[in-house]
Amino acid sequence: MNSLSSPLLTDHYQLTMLESYLQQGMQETAVFELFFRKLPPTRNFLVAAGLEQALEFLENLHFSAGELAWLRARFGPALVNYLEQFRFTGDVHAMPEGTLFFPDEPILRITAPLPQAQFVESRLINLLHFETLIASKAARSVLVAPGKLLVDFGMRRAHGAEAALLAARASYLAGFSGTSTVLAAAIYGMPSFGTVAHSYIQAHTDETAAFEHLVRCHPENSTLLIDTYDTEAAAIKVVTLARKLAQDGIEVSGVRLDSGDLGMHARCVRRILDEGRLEKTRIFASGNLNENRVQELISSGAPIDGFGVGTALDVSSDAPALDCAYKLQEYAGKARRKRSEGKATWPGRKQVYRKYDPDGRAVRDVVALEKDDPHEGEPLIVPMMRNGRRIDGINGNRKLEAIRRQTVANYACLPEPLRSLETACAYPVEISPSLQALAKKVDDECGPITSTRNLRV
Repeated sequence: MNSLSSPLLTDHYQLTMLESYLQQGMQETAVFELFFRKLPPTRNFLVAAGLEQALEFLENLHFSAGELAWLRARFGPALVNYLEQFRFTGDVHAMPEGTLFFPDEPILRITAPLPQAQFVESRLINLLHFETLIASKAARSVLVAPGKLLVDFGMRRAHGAEAALLAARASYLAGFSGTSTVLAAAIYGMPSFGTVAHSYIQAHTDETAAFEHLVRCHPENSTLLIDTYDTEAAAIKVVTLARKLAQDGIEVSGVRLDSGDLGMHARCVRRILDEGRLEKTRIFASGNLNENRVQELISSGAPIDGFGVGTALDVSSDAPALDCAYKLQEYAGKARRKRSEGKATWPGRKQVYRKYDPDGRAVRDVVALEKDDPHEGEPLIVPMMRNGRRIDGINGNRKLEAIRRQTVANYACLPEPLRSLETACAYPVEISPSLQALAKKVDDECGPITSTRNLRV
């Protein structure tokens, strides 16, 4: 079994429900929607990501002989026989990756026979939640560091191999320049970046020799790590070495700072480099950075050309999880609604419309029923799959680079307060009158909710 592509990468209760659905003959069309209930205190918006992996999962979903054998020892023959021919045959509507969205707005809708639509829940949440989480974190660095080189440095502390790969993809989608994770670059066709470790410098008996060996090995593009011992002294060595290398037509591309007072060191190093006529040599900084620290360095005027952001990005340290859900909104042609306290849902198939002002800034969203007459604004949910197959030319098939460009363009449509790292007033998301009326109709049919305050034990 390939552990990451196996359909057994799910929750046990999905199989329990499937077995019961089959026993009761419940295989009519169901509609589920994935949405986020609220924003963390440190987020003003979210960035939709992970759709490509979700569509790939749905398109290739099937059970191998080994997986069926494992299930046969644990579940009844009716379920296993059903799963032998199991394929996703439904439709998918979604917000394209890179769309900026807000609470109560569905970013994915699955329309399929109930057992299929139910079974895919766990993996869809797993994929869409994680990439949306990381893309939304990465967006904050992109917004505070326009024009700067931003590199994902977080693989070694990511929560597992798949998390490292998807974090690299999600951060690039959100506007990062690339990643240090080589496999992510190979899989997703994104740029990879790297310098050297302190151990490389330490392994040499002479720091200047280490610098020269690296530059001569990579004469086209090399960044020297200069804070292993004495940062400013190392910068002077770089200037001296550069004069020697220039005789062979080789330039020092950049230097990297990874510790200490990055702003202070950057100023000192920039002065040393400029006085040594290395004005083109870039300064790259890393070391426990997050978007707040990046903003502080830029605001202070630190002459830093690029940043490596690692742990804080790949684990989304300030908001490590988002409150998302995948809920049944319609079954057998009838609207359904969860009414749990604090977790009630809006029933029916929905569309989200975004209204813009004359300057192209978003001013409000409306969540409406799909069957309504179109509301004013841009509809954000589009078809992605039909009958279990991707629709050619639709956004789910876009190349990652095109998604990245669109995501960055989307930031320009945000109201200015939402672009800040500070928590802004909530963006207005309206629930259409027809959707509210449908919710009331469903509630009336279900009857009143009994308050626990009126119950006696």
